[in-house]
Amino acid sequence: MTLTSLLMILYLLFQLSGLVSAVHAILHTRTAQGAIAWVVSLVTMPLLSVPAYWVLGRSRFQGYVSARQRRELLMSGAREEAHQSFLGLAVDVPRHFPEYRAIRRLSPTPFLRGNRVRLLVDGKVTYDSIEAGLRRASSYILFQFYILRADESGTRFMDILAEKARQGVAVHVLYDEIGSYGLPTKWLEHYRQAGLRVIPFNTTRGRRNRFQLNFRNHRKIVVVDGREAWLGGLNVGDEYLGHHPRLSPWRDTHVHIIGPAALEAQAVFWADWHWADQSLLENLSWEPAPVEGAGQDVLVLGSGPADELETASLFFTTMINATRRRLWIATPYFVPDEATQVALSLALLRGVEVRILIPRHNDNWFVHNAANVYLSRFSLMGAKIHYYEAGFMHQKTVLSDDDLAMVGTVNFDNRSFRLNFEVTAVVADREFAREVEQMLHQDLENATVIKPFDLKQAPFIERLKARGCVLLAPVL
Repeated sequence: MTLTSLLMILYLLFQLSGLVSAVHAILHTRTAQGAIAWVVSLVTMPLLSVPAYWVLGRSRFQGYVSARQRRELLMSGAREEAHQSFLGLAVDVPRHFPEYRAIRRLSPTPFLRGNRVRLLVDGKVTYDSIEAGLRRASSYILFQFYILRADESGTRFMDILAEKARQGVAVHVLYDEIGSYGLPTKWLEHYRQAGLRVIPFNTTRGRRNRFQLNFRNHRKIVVVDGREAWLGGLNVGDEYLGHHPRLSPWRDTHVHIIGPAALEAQAVFWADWHWADQSLLENLSWEPAPVEGAGQDVLVLGSGPADELETASLFFTTMINATRRRLWIATPYFVPDEATQVALSLALLRGVEVRILIPRHNDNWFVHNAANVYLSRFSLMGAKIHYYEAGFMHQKTVLSDDDLAMVGTVNFDNRSFRLNFEVTAVVADREFAREVEQMLHQDLENATVIKPFDLKQAPFIERLKARGCVLLAPVL
């Protein structure tokens, strides 16, 4: 058989794969526009499109759903026992948030009262708080990050975890193998031998996920003894302390939760661990411990591509629609999906004060350019756009009116809304919202307000870059 014949057979196989993949896209792609785009490219350019589709084309994470269902059955007894303890702590409807009834049906967990939440600004304060919490652990530690570096910061925390393991504390470490790509095998094995259970999330586990690199576990969760939890924008690495050669200083936000809501963060970790290791984390405390005298209502909302509904997108759309006076959004990546665009447009039409704070310098060239399309649209509608100038701002923080504030891992982009596993702390408390307001005021002092601009008036090359990058919005 000649080389030409082999190439022809190979091409025909790709054409056949393109047709099969096109049928799959018609049946499973989330939107009609996306389905049309995939079908056209799969039929006309199968050599390029078939590999791209099976790596980037899916919006549902296969296997995690069934694993979660098995988990529900396996822990049903313990969950039922814990459920009775939660009944007296669940909040029916937080003040000034009547739309919570929709969120309650969306979220498997409710707002819980009896928490104390501390706002943690930037890396040193956050790392010091987490370290102090780890040293308080007496029973177990759950430690999960999207990015875990084998640098000075990573070694600092892993050494503390190893010390706690020697003291008899059960330590479970979970990291995303894509976000933490390049972790030295010897480094990991050293800590495993020290008594830590350290595993990757295993995104590609399962026959149907083998080539699916598009999903990421973007969560950052630390839980100590089921009593306190940390979550937010910071990963574990020296750059988060301001040591990045190009993006320093690094501006980020985390929260420390003491009280019953820590168990909601624990439940999110529990499910991720069950998927990654196919084992059950036993001997965890599920008894809520409200903080005496603390009155902050907190919901820890996990979201991801294994959810039946698009949890993150629906939550933020509902929250924006519920806002009456002001909406401040701080995010490094602003490429909102269609539902969020509609909600923001309606908020501006209602007269809501919308401020969007993004970094002047970004670590993602495509996102930076794509964002200009949306920033231009909302700027012309009356939103105030602020470019953070004092380094790279990586926080994911939202302030709604005077009573609701959110800190977590969700960016305002399609990836966070649909492709990543994320977690958000939603705090319904006026005092905490005031702290977030003061923090954001300080950030705004380090930012430049841009004048309303029309992208149509920008130089041709800028318009071309923005419009070209927007085509990648579904995977950015």
